[in-house]
Amino acid sequence: MTGNGTSIHDLPIVTTSALCQSALPRVRDVVARVAISLATAVVAPTALFAATLLIFNITTAVLVALGWMAGATCWRRVTKRPVSGLLLLALAIMTIKTAFTLATGNTFIYFVQPVFVDLSVATVFLGSLCSARPIVARLAPDFYPIDAALAARPAVRGLLRRLTLLWGLVILVKGSVTLWLLVSLSTVDFVLIKGSVIVTLTLAATAATVVWSVFVARREGLFPMSTLPVAVHARPRLFSAAAHRP
Repeated sequence: MTGNGTSIHDLPIVTTSALCQSALPRVRDVVARVAISLATAVVAPTALFAATLLIFNITTAVLVALGWMAGATCWRRVTKRPVSGLLLLALAIMTIKTAFTLATGNTFIYFVQPVFVDLSVATVFLGSLCSARPIVARLAPDFYPIDAALAARPAVRGLLRRLTLLWGLVILVKGSVTLWLLVSLSTVDFVLIKGSVIVTLTLAATAATVVWSVFVARREGLFPMSTLPVAVHARPRLFSAAAHRP
């Protein structure tokens, strides 16, 4: 009996499977992490760059975009929030682009650099398929807790390899489109059209990645079951209702 007169057999018990389910991240939590990383590293700097270029000039635009990336990275470190590999990669690329542009004074260099960067990154992604741990397997822990045992599952291993192939091809297409637009359009038109095209391509690839990953994760039991709103199961009473009658 407990202090309030309830039999210990009437108390709910938590099962091992319920505890495991409650420890898993929810789909919306993973999607939120992806959305925040994408907005911080891709959407926000692209929008800031385009707006600043239209209002001021190219020098101010590159400095504002770089300032955003550096500020976002510092803010996450100061507030003890994790800094994703995507954000660090974007910051490194933008720092190199800005340094070259300011040193040479040639804006064409700023815009053509992403083509060579995309080619290099795509090569790294596609080349990592020959290794035991492709690039996406190294970036995935930023969004979902993956240990060695989980990464070794055939379905998960196959997913990580296919996503690495997907993003390698997406980045390759991104670089090709950037080069084509750069040689075909004026600077202002290039910035506006390229920004919208690349953001749309990135969002589409991200949506495909999330849907594909959630499909595999649900099959592997890596997300909590929606049918368990409360992770407890009532224990049967040992005595019938009649036994408690006075």
